[in-house]
Amino acid sequence: MWWFWDPTFIILIPAFLLSLWAQILVQSTFNRYSNVKSTLGMTGAELARRLLEAAGIYDVRVEMVSGWLSDHYDPRNKVVRLSRATYSSSSVAALGVVAHEVGHAIQHKEKYLPLVLRDMSVPFAIAGSNLAWIIFLLGIFMAAPFLLKIGIILFSFVVLFTLITLPVEFDASARAVKQLRVFMPETELKGVKKVLSAAAMTYVASAAVAILQLLRMLIIAGAFGDRE
Repeated sequence: MWWFWDPTFIILIPAFLLSLWAQILVQSTFNRYSNVKSTLGMTGAELARRLLEAAGIYDVRVEMVSGWLSDHYDPRNKVVRLSRATYSSSSVAALGVVAHEVGHAIQHKEKYLPLVLRDMSVPFAIAGSNLAWIIFLLGIFMAAPFLLKIGIILFSFVVLFTLITLPVEFDASARAVKQLRVFMPETELKGVKKVLSAAAMTYVASAAVAILQLLRMLIIAGAFGDRE
């Protein structure tokens, strides 16, 4: 029976390896440039406030959150949340991550279209992530092709979300480099680019996993249909 050994799982191996490599790259690159202190003389929190003000943004708060590299921008509450690794740090790695999150705040202010589309797709992506495989497997066990189609449609929202996320993240990194170029020497900026490039690979890997999962579902559904 296919659920004891599903050969389509092999399709996911390249994406899983890419994800593993991306995580290792992020950790090693961040750790490397965490030991390089920036000449700016500012902590991550101080830089965030300075960049926000430079962009004419005065209604966004800067807060510290727990977790390793849990940095993110919360558009609903207008908060740039920085992890312990970046909030009080003045390293090149920390300042690069901080500038990236401020980039998201600037996107929000400017109503950057990919960000707007990503925010709109969040509920659909959550529904797809939570329900797609449950419905898909029910379709197999109950021999119900329409449930397979519903599962595939729901998971398509997850794929769409990961694809929309790519330009959002790439643009935030580009904005970070552009902002920091005003303050930071080129030698330090090179380190920032490496940190942000490594972080970007995690989003590329997530998109790859999602796409191959969708392909796997289509193959399984096709094989199931052939047996009907």
